[in-house]
Amino acid sequence: MSTTIAPSVVVPSANIADLQPSATIAVAALAAQLRAAGREILDFGAGQPDFDTPQFIRQAAAEAVEAGATRYTATEGMFPLRQAIADQASALAGGRWPVTAHQVVVSGGSKQSIFNACFSLFGPGDEVLVPVPGWTSYFEIVRLARARAVGVPGDPDQGLRVDPDRLAAAASPRTSGLILNSPCNPTGSVYSSDEMRAILDLAAERGWWVLSDEIYRRIAYESAAPSALQVASDPSRLVVVDGVAKAYAMTGWRIGWAVSPEPLARMMTALQSHTTHNAATVSQHAALAALSRVGESDDAIATMVSAFRERRDAALEVLGGVPRLRTVQPAGAFYLFMNVRPFARDGADAGGEIARRLLDEQGVALVPGSAFGSPDWIRMSYAAPLDQVVEGARRISALLHDGVR
Repeated sequence: MSTTIAPSVVVPSANIADLQPSATIAVAALAAQLRAAGREILDFGAGQPDFDTPQFIRQAAAEAVEAGATRYTATEGMFPLRQAIADQASALAGGRWPVTAHQVVVSGGSKQSIFNACFSLFGPGDEVLVPVPGWTSYFEIVRLARARAVGVPGDPDQGLRVDPDRLAAAASPRTSGLILNSPCNPTGSVYSSDEMRAILDLAAERGWWVLSDEIYRRIAYESAAPSALQVASDPSRLVVVDGVAKAYAMTGWRIGWAVSPEPLARMMTALQSHTTHNAATVSQHAALAALSRVGESDDAIATMVSAFRERRDAALEVLGGVPRLRTVQPAGAFYLFMNVRPFARDGADAGGEIARRLLDEQGVALVPGSAFGSPDWIRMSYAAPLDQVVEGARRISALLHDGVR
């Protein structure tokens, strides 16, 4: 006699009751599902370079494994890697203050670094300012810390960037921090040194913590994207998050880090010791090669950035022929952010409607702007071969031309 066991009813705890899954990951999963079902899908939802990790980094990882790099490291990361990160941070600071390895915590990707910082710094009753549009995980990570993310709309005439006036207007006595991202996902906007300095000065004046997410810093087109380490007048409430994922084409290696005041670094290390412990040992050795073999890394990054620039320009040329389509001119990262409100029938979620139609009618997968707090927009990643980027832009153009109201 067999017994049928009824499925359990799982009631989520208050910790995750309101948690939303990553929209960008969901788009990639849907595109893969449709492709497996036989449809031709051009996927521009991915937030990762389409290049292979440079060969010298892969070789260094293989050699590390053969040498026995298969055991735990210190929770905060192996010392040579943390020292290389500290040396890089000190160079960015220009000698105004030294950064030591004891201020560095290496984690399983920059997302974990942001989580560690938010979970260590913020809690119930705290508010954290997040420029909108902004990366979808910022809002959920702040929520997981039991704090409140306060979206601050960027200026459409300034590449959707925020300024001190907009931040001050959104602040309250409960404001404890600010998350800044430059180059920005999803817009590709880059804050100038003067813009970033003004924001950091406001934060220092108000006593806010600043989390500067600089994972795209090395992917910039017109000029180098400044680091908060270069412009901050006071680093005592500054956390700079970076990693090897984007610039070194190492998303799957899962190595990110946070540079912070040493007391906070100790707190984040303690937190990480009870969650994931150390980042993968072989990945740490790969990251060390990326940071220490500077000439080879610089050449690889320059080649990749040149390809991204070519793709950006080609896509903009095609999309520039669409009347009433407003696109942020990206100065960094590898995204096009487009306002599709004039082409939609759905007043509440124009980006969602256009994204669905592009997938259904044109076989093009993009991310709706609602994932980033901007429902009138869509995001296209041009981290794909040039011919696919041009064809994708052509299909977007075709649908928008047909869909003008």
